[in-house]
Amino acid sequence: MKIGFIGLGNVGSKLCGSLIRNKMDVQVFDLNAELVAAKVTQGAAEGQSPARMMQACDAVITCLPSPAASAAVLDEMLPHVAPGKVWMEMSTTDAAEVKRLGALVMAKGGAAVDCPVSGGCHRADTGNISIYAGCDRATFDRVLPVLTCMGRRILHVGEIGNASVLKVMTNYLATANLLTLCEALTVMKAAGMDMGTTYEAIAMSSGTSFVHETESQLILSGSRDVNFTMDLVQKDIGLFQKLADVHGVPLELSPKVIEMMADGQARYGTRAQSDRMIERLEEATGLEIRAPGFPLELIDDEPEARGYEVTTNR
Repeated sequence: MKIGFIGLGNVGSKLCGSLIRNKMDVQVFDLNAELVAAKVTQGAAEGQSPARMMQACDAVITCLPSPAASAAVLDEMLPHVAPGKVWMEMSTTDAAEVKRLGALVMAKGGAAVDCPVSGGCHRADTGNISIYAGCDRATFDRVLPVLTCMGRRILHVGEIGNASVLKVMTNYLATANLLTLCEALTVMKAAGMDMGTTYEAIAMSSGTSFVHETESQLILSGSRDVNFTMDLVQKDIGLFQKLADVHGVPLELSPKVIEMMADGQARYGTRAQSDRMIERLEEATGLEIRAPGFPLELIDDEPEARGYEVTTNR
């Protein structure tokens, strides 16, 4: 299968790298020519344009920063969609929008999959990230060999759009967890607790989480660079709030999370790293929430292995 990959940002470059590493036939495109050149050096072919890639490839993957960017790229590809072609949307996007765009692809005889990822850039880099896939079963079976080159755990979640709904939920949970960890670490520091001991106490407790085991380390090392910026966080948690509004669910924490992230952006910049939210509390208290011995970047130490489909209990 010939694969086109459009969007070589923090996550996309790593997902694409897994395809190349697994000897897939890959063409690449990005507005940044240097990112394209780097992937060509690794073994990909230059795709030249979204339109050309849809013509030449069996499946084209998009991994872009916004729903508007995905819509613009698909608009270029759509005239060249035909039976047998597959569009795979790996961006974190609006469920209604991915359904709309997917319907356009299917009306031309193609197939569409929304397949966002979850687990952090460090796991995307090793092919150990998790992937949700929303599409019909026949399409899922067709693209599963591609997905298992990029991710470890692959979950078929039903129709197109479902994966995007689930993804914004997970990003909302991760953001809320980050903010509570910032508060917990700061209170422990104020109470005189050793920060290394505090980290281990959380890690071995009922209060631990994936976010703690990854992002708390970057907070404590002082790196505060998780490869995920506040503007992307705001996009994702805004999409979650939109889902709640559409379905009439009166959320209380979500609006506060959005407000807090907006304050972080006002202080540190729209595209500041999300882990810098700890600095709001450092400034308010005069405390330094750091500890020796923690890494400046996250490294996935799980051995790479071919991915597999996760089955759901029913």
